[in-house]
Amino acid sequence: MGSYIVVGAGLTGAATAWRLARGGHEVTVLERSTPANAQGSSHGSARIFRYGYADPFYVRLAVEARQAWEELERASGERLFTPTGALNFGERGDPAAQAAVFDEVGVEHELLSAAAAAARWPQFDFDSGVLWHPGGGVVDAETTVAAMLRLAEDGGARVETGWPVARVERAGAGYRAVSADGRTEEAGRVVIAAGGWLPDLLEHLGLPAAFLSAFPPVQVMQENVFHFPYRDVTEGAWPTFIHHEADMLVYGLPGGRDAALPDGPNGLKGGRSGLKIAQYNGGRPIPSASARTGEIDPDHRERIVAYVQRFLPGLVPEPYAETTCLFTNTPTEDFVIDGVGGITVASPCSGHGAKFAPLLGRIIAEAASGERPAPAPFRITAPAPTQSPT
Repeated sequence: MGSYIVVGAGLTGAATAWRLARGGHEVTVLERSTPANAQGSSHGSARIFRYGYADPFYVRLAVEARQAWEELERASGERLFTPTGALNFGERGDPAAQAAVFDEVGVEHELLSAAAAAARWPQFDFDSGVLWHPGGGVVDAETTVAAMLRLAEDGGARVETGWPVARVERAGAGYRAVSADGRTEEAGRVVIAAGGWLPDLLEHLGLPAAFLSAFPPVQVMQENVFHFPYRDVTEGAWPTFIHHEADMLVYGLPGGRDAALPDGPNGLKGGRSGLKIAQYNGGRPIPSASARTGEIDPDHRERIVAYVQRFLPGLVPEPYAETTCLFTNTPTEDFVIDGVGGITVASPCSGHGAKFAPLLGRIIAEAASGERPAPAPFRITAPAPTQSPT
């Protein structure tokens, strides 16, 4: 068995560490801060799990990922997935075409008219036909990271926090990770799961120029997220949704622990949280996670409030909490799992990787160990797809 350094203890790094340790490998996780910290992309309790992709490859991947979530829940003894069902609507998203992909893959679903959907979910005002798939839900990102790291440690892994990696260099037949303050760790192979910090690190990994030139551009986005209180329909009645509205793509889901719902006037009703709503890639680009400011864009807030007023009558259109988060995008929105020699770069990102976390850990572990290459869309030498998966 080999020895591995995993850089980053978010969903991707934690999943990889779990799978590697489970396979009997020696694993050291180096996390610049703390696992699932609020400066990265794996904090909080609420991420959407959905099957609704235009690309059959990702739908099949979601089917396999759901099985991986069940496996992780059994192994950890924790509830990490909350079923809610999921809605896709908006003419730009072409619900009927997505339904055809579901037919092809074998995902349970129902295609409804806007009127039929509104009768079932009066908290929405639909502007198109609606694709409903009951298998959708919400995954708890932060608890998942903790569960996977605990399982990794049970398998012998070591997790080091407060350990920002500055560079990776050759060390004999293996590699040495060097921290910003000069500390070092050595292993035979390295997996880079640095998320939004990847742009700062990519040029300091000793990777060949040809690999770096073929690597897709990485764009980090500081996104804005808002929580709105329920009016009459409580949390348990809200499915997750993806809406390809005329001018933007909006997603929403029950917010879980991400923001506590206050008691008070204006029709606030039960539930432990409000609905979490954001525009997909509606924020502003930043060079890397190190440039995150946490500042909310007031124009963006105004845009989302107007959206809630128009399409979500089941919410009070006044956000009671707001925050920022990070998306780390590739131009095609595909993930990257590829490398050279003993270094594997794993960046399952573009704002839709969380749902695949326990499956991606296996894919990355197999790619890093040489057991099996990652699927072609994740390798940087693969031909670029003609459309984004979203």
